[in-house]
Amino acid sequence: KMSPVLLLLLVSTVNIGAVLEKGLPRGEPRRLSCVRCCGPSEQPISIISSRYTRMSSDPAYSVPKVQPTIDITILKGEKGEMGEKGYPGAVGKEGERGLRGFNGRKGQKGQPGPQGHSCKQLYAAFSVGRRKPLHSSDYFQQVTFDTEFVNLYKHFNMFSGKFFCYVAGIYYFSLNVHTWNFKETYLHLMKNEKEVAILYAQPSDRSIMQSQSLMLDLQEGDEVWVRMFKRERENAIYSEESDVYIIFNGHLIKPAVE
Repeated sequence: KMSPVLLLLLVSTVNIGAVLEKGLPRGEPRRLSCVRCCGPSEQPISIISSRYTRMSSDPAYSVPKVQPTIDITILKGEKGEMGEKGYPGAVGKEGERGLRGFNGRKGQKGQPGPQGHSCKQLYAAFSVGRRKPLHSSDYFQQVTFDTEFVNLYKHFNMFSGKFFCYVAGIYYFSLNVHTWNFKETYLHLMKNEKEVAILYAQPSDRSIMQSQSLMLDLQEGDEVWVRMFKRERENAIYSEESDVYIIFNGHLIKPAVE
């Protein structure tokens, strides 16, 4: 048996269809009403995408943003090996000077030094002169002195004309002579058996004072003296009994061990 409601709906549908068929002329096909879907320059939009657009623009239908949270402690790996040492960085600016520290502990007593010489003095000086003139007679002729101005501790031997070094160190020496008219002047300052400086003056019609000076590093036992050198011309130095024109000086500047 069919229910009264379904029967009523069926009768209404049949009647509506009959009315529509009567209203249309025979022989003409049935036309559907036009619905705008898109323009000439537009692309057709599907019903699903338009519905999604309306729903997404509506706050009631907006999809919530999901931000996942990752536990880093779970993803953390094992500790790696230590890398190679890097290059040192640039030197920084010098800092301010700090406060003075406390005094350190007193050190132990050192060992005794070598025994000294009771008679040895760390001084040496001499100044000697010659009052007699001298002419060269041999190829080399040693110059001696007859006047003693200063001879500290008798380090200068007046008989040999040589200074003997008892105190090693730095010494200063100077030699002053008077030339002879029309004669050549040629002298050597000697250290042991080697010439270290020359005093020279050419022959002239006028006699002049000529000098030479130098410093020497002497060891104990070295000797310093003056010699005349014979050449083709006559070699001579001038002096008088009343005056001293030839002077030889020397003194210690700094001893090697103080």
